[in-house]
Amino acid sequence: MEPLKTTRVKVTSSIILSVFVVGSFLVALIAAPLLERYFQIQAGLRGKDTLQLTVAGLTGALHRYEPLPSLIAEKAILVELLNAPDNEALVEAVNEDLRLAAFRLKASDIYIMDVTGTTIATSNYKKELSFLGRNFAYRPYFTQALEGGTGRFFALGSTSGERGYFFGAPIEDGARIIGVVALKFTVDSFEEAWRSADHQIIVSDLNGVVFMASQPDWHFKTLRPLSRTDMLEIETNRQYPKDQLMPLVNTMSPLDDGLDTVQITDAGTTTNYVSSSIYLANAAWNVRILVPTTRARTQMLAALLILVLAIMLIGLAFAFYIQRRARLLERLETQQAAQEQLETRVAERTADLNRTNEQLLEEVSERKAAENRLRRTQAELVQAGKLAALGQMSAALSHEFNQPLAAVKSYADNAVKLLDIGRTDETRENVTRISEMADRMASISKHLRNFARRPGEKTRPVVLTQIINDSRALVQPRLKSANASLEFAIPDKDIQVLGGHIRLQQVIVNLFTNALDAMKDQAHPVIDMTLEDQETHCTLTVRDHGPGVLEGEFEKIFDPFYTTKQPGEGMGLGLSISYNIIKDFGGDLRVTNHPDGGAVFELTLRKVTEDQPAQTTKELETAAK
Repeated sequence: MEPLKTTRVKVTSSIILSVFVVGSFLVALIAAPLLERYFQIQAGLRGKDTLQLTVAGLTGALHRYEPLPSLIAEKAILVELLNAPDNEALVEAVNEDLRLAAFRLKASDIYIMDVTGTTIATSNYKKELSFLGRNFAYRPYFTQALEGGTGRFFALGSTSGERGYFFGAPIEDGARIIGVVALKFTVDSFEEAWRSADHQIIVSDLNGVVFMASQPDWHFKTLRPLSRTDMLEIETNRQYPKDQLMPLVNTMSPLDDGLDTVQITDAGTTTNYVSSSIYLANAAWNVRILVPTTRARTQMLAALLILVLAIMLIGLAFAFYIQRRARLLERLETQQAAQEQLETRVAERTADLNRTNEQLLEEVSERKAAENRLRRTQAELVQAGKLAALGQMSAALSHEFNQPLAAVKSYADNAVKLLDIGRTDETRENVTRISEMADRMASISKHLRNFARRPGEKTRPVVLTQIINDSRALVQPRLKSANASLEFAIPDKDIQVLGGHIRLQQVIVNLFTNALDAMKDQAHPVIDMTLEDQETHCTLTVRDHGPGVLEGEFEKIFDPFYTTKQPGEGMGLGLSISYNIIKDFGGDLRVTNHPDGGAVFELTLRKVTEDQPAQTTKELETAAK
């Protein structure tokens, strides 16, 4: 009977292990497409952030060069030249003036055309491929400027062979247009910066022609078939080399909101990408980023491996438990039989006990081996979690830059309005504030490292009331757009605390922003702020009138990546970074719920002691910055 029992135990353990093996592979087959899609979406979202920066660079270049032709056209010497084009001395002077202007403005070429489109002066007059005497009446930017507007056009230079964007502006003599000034800047520098990344960038026009790309082989490839009308327009404007307009085979499928999967076949090689795009209306450009799916697939395989290993470990543990239980039952049966025949089978009972002891030693050895494998697997899981966190940290930059960028936008809009009404002093003040915001954004980038480790920068005395006023100014546009109010009584005296101006301002702005987010569904949100001045420290409280903090969230609210916001609204890093900053200052940041509703954040800071030298407000702010 005993051999039969042993065989039954082995068969049962084998069946259990087989079931877990088959189950793990079935789970892997079901989870593989879901995990791959998830990692593709994550890669696409990171690509969206990169695309925003790329589009900002292109838009900045367009805005920088667009007004320059109109400013150049106002020079009186250009009117003199167009009225006397045969004056060689005048032509030479204008040529040199344009050359110096192109050098200072970092433009490729600046040139003057008469009403027939013939170039009579140019910045490249010293070059072998000079524009002098060449006619560009076929270019749309010339005809648009000749009609009194601002000309815009992207094309391959018919003389220089360089791709560039052209701006044109009319030159007027009284009420009469007598010529056109054109400015060209090249786009090679943008592409050189794109090529160092692990993704691809393509810029196409309304006809689907790729005229800018991080992959040089894609220049002038078409994303869709061109009609006869499109080809005729391109040929008439001499926009692109007709013989290079070849199709770029691509297939696009929707993936998620604003994300697509794109398959591109070029030179016999097919590559899959996760893509998103932004349309620039003022330039009629479609800017698209292509993130290879290779990394998403690798992450999916790693996740599947971890999942299969976890299931297999559970199966091994379960099989081990069944096997051990069966053996213990067998041991009990053997002991019972030995007790019944104790007088006659002492030797047999002793042998059975010895075999049982050997089995127990083997089981202990197997258990230790299983525990060692479990520890190694846990270490691998921790390392995978760290790698995933590092991949998400790049998206945290946009979270920390939102407030200063909003202030820059507000100051810039005000500067434009002040310029329109001629208030130059106030305009200069707004531009100065924009520069200060840029410095602060650079400092914020530096202080993001507080999330990983304590910075080496020492704390110093700062004026808390000035920092509060600066923080209020930063969130003022957000308060205005939300129809919100900030209730705060400014103290009569300056309160000096130990900290850093930029980082402390970052914490206060983050508390204001979180308060507004908590009351986003209210018509008239109100933020209550108080400042309590005590002997050795001061406490700043910020209260909102939102739903407050749930009971189970108090212990986790300052943890990294913990957030109660909807996906896409926050990374869960703001409060964690703020908590580390305040701890670095020797202070404390706590959260409670107000009895009447809403969350209350208490920020405690150490005051400047008597043995520290007294400083003026201006000196403290200069030292803190």
